[in-house]
Amino acid sequence: MSLFHGFGFCAVIASACWLTGCRASSRVAALPDRTDLRDKPASVARQNAAGQEELDAGIQSVGHLTTSEMPVSDQLDGDNLFAGADELSLDALIAAVHARNPSMHAAQAAWSAAAERYPQVIALEDPMLQTMFAPATFPSSSPVESSYYLGMAQRVPWQGKRTLRGQMAQWDAQSASWDTEEVKLRLAAASRMAYFDFFLAERELELNLQNVELMQDFRATAKTKYEANQVSEQDLSAADLELAKLQQMRLELEQARRIAIARINTLLHQRPDKRLPSPPHRLATTDPLPDASMLRQLAVEHRPELASLSAKIQSEQNAVALACKDYYPDFEFMGRYDSFWTDKVQRPQVGMNMNVPLNRSRRGAAVREAQFRLSKLMAEQAQQQDVVCEEVQIAHSRVLANQQAVYLYEDRILPAAQTNLDAARAAYIAGSIDFLRLMEARKQSTEQQIAYQQKLTEYHRSRTELLRSVGTEFDQHGPTEANPTPTETADITENESSAK
Repeated sequence: MSLFHGFGFCAVIASACWLTGCRASSRVAALPDRTDLRDKPASVARQNAAGQEELDAGIQSVGHLTTSEMPVSDQLDGDNLFAGADELSLDALIAAVHARNPSMHAAQAAWSAAAERYPQVIALEDPMLQTMFAPATFPSSSPVESSYYLGMAQRVPWQGKRTLRGQMAQWDAQSASWDTEEVKLRLAAASRMAYFDFFLAERELELNLQNVELMQDFRATAKTKYEANQVSEQDLSAADLELAKLQQMRLELEQARRIAIARINTLLHQRPDKRLPSPPHRLATTDPLPDASMLRQLAVEHRPELASLSAKIQSEQNAVALACKDYYPDFEFMGRYDSFWTDKVQRPQVGMNMNVPLNRSRRGAAVREAQFRLSKLMAEQAQQQDVVCEEVQIAHSRVLANQQAVYLYEDRILPAAQTNLDAARAAYIAGSIDFLRLMEARKQSTEQQIAYQQKLTEYHRSRTELLRSVGTEFDQHGPTEANPTPTETADITENESSAK
């Protein structure tokens, strides 16, 4: 073989590697399907999501983009969201947030990145091309035969090392998938909280409008009595003052509504001032509440943080086993043709190299380090379980307390406040009380209505916290608490009062 042929052989191999690299880097894979990854993280890491098109534009530099310059896939059309809906649905809002929020996309990208580790860690290292030439032997005037050697070498780790590395990558991908579920759960909780803030702002604005109409009616009554010389002009001035206060309150409530809308639109990844359908006029409070012990068990089984820690523990257990494997050598197998040997029979050669793991103290320290990391994760998991159970118990107690308070408002407080207002209005018309006492009755009625809407919202917020603490929807078929009905709540109150 001539020197030209030897260099030509090396050039062909280098060109093939370069062309392969160009083809591999010119395509960007779509996100893998998240459900399949939990079952088969190794295989799904090499699959594309159904219905998504591969991008052929190649890897591009990232810079600051304006909204108009964003890719079409990122610049989602918010005009079609909730199109034709007269009422903003909570389920539709949560689904839209999961589909559009950048935090969800970032978590899915991190999961996909973790899934791509598996084919890398189980692969053998690239084979090494070995060459050597003696240039002075190639000219025709040289008295020595042309001398060179060409060979290939492949490094092979000890049996089981690649398998353990692959299992570690799979468990890391599994942990990343649960991190994605945690982001999904957090976004759902944030959506619910913003939704309930929107509901409260709308209901308080509605109450404000009702109070304005009521005060205008009271003023008309006071004006009629004033013209009949039955009351002084002070009643009209007091009514005008109350109307001005209600107008000032309306400005503050409108600001609160704009803030709630901005929070929802931010979660939806669209303009903060985007118009939204109105929230419902009523929120139910009769959903059964499962037993606290059952919810704690559900939380331990379904909280994404605990599942992510369990996957990390599995990965770390494989890391301990891999550290133990380092006591065994790795091998390098070689084959070459060496023309430096004068005897042609000796020119074809095979060989093997291996490391000799004599430094056992270093490997023992590596094993102990992996074991301590495993112990740390197991302790963190136990601590996190305690925290989760505490969160569930506290949230469960808050839901029960708020639910009972809502029942009390509906069954006793609001009817009593309305009865008191009606009686005061009739008494003022009859002339048995003054205008200030009528205003006091209206103020008490308004305060109780606002307090009821706030307590109703607080109930749903606490239920959202409970749902977030459990990590999954409640099993409505499981054992439930003996939640008091409105009548039972009233009976409890009466018994407590008589006992006192």
